[in-house]
Amino acid sequence: MSHAIIASIYEAKLIAWSKARTEPIKVAFENTQYDPADAETYLRAFMLPGDTDSNTLAGDHRVFIGVYQVSIVAPAGTGKTKTNPLVAELTTLFPLYARDTKAGLTVVTMSPVDTGPGIPDPPTYTVPVWFEYRADIGT
Repeated sequence: MSHAIIASIYEAKLIAWSKARTEPIKVAFENTQYDPADAETYLRAFMLPGDTDSNTLAGDHRVFIGVYQVSIVAPAGTGKTKTNPLVAELTTLFPLYARDTKAGLTVVTMSPVDTGPGIPDPPTYTVPVWFEYRADIGT
């Protein structure tokens, strides 16, 4: 259940940020259908949970780790003019060691925001952006 809480924390941050931008940007979340307009830049967000673990012999602890990925999907042929500014904004939105809490669960951004190589797939160009997270709870 805690991975679901973590996903809701990051989804809420993305939604609030996207709506507050001068030019709002659509965020498509996992298992949702989205048909972008021609030449539209938008985001796709994914939760990539790792194994839940326990760091105590008593088993009274749980650690939830994983990766949160936001893929920037831009029109092919636009270079990085659409993606680089969004990478910078996402880096600011998810700073290293930021703590976000919901329902008594605090999740920490455990790595700097990083980017992978762009993926050309005409008519789009996708840039994956991600960071690692961790949340610890006592049971």
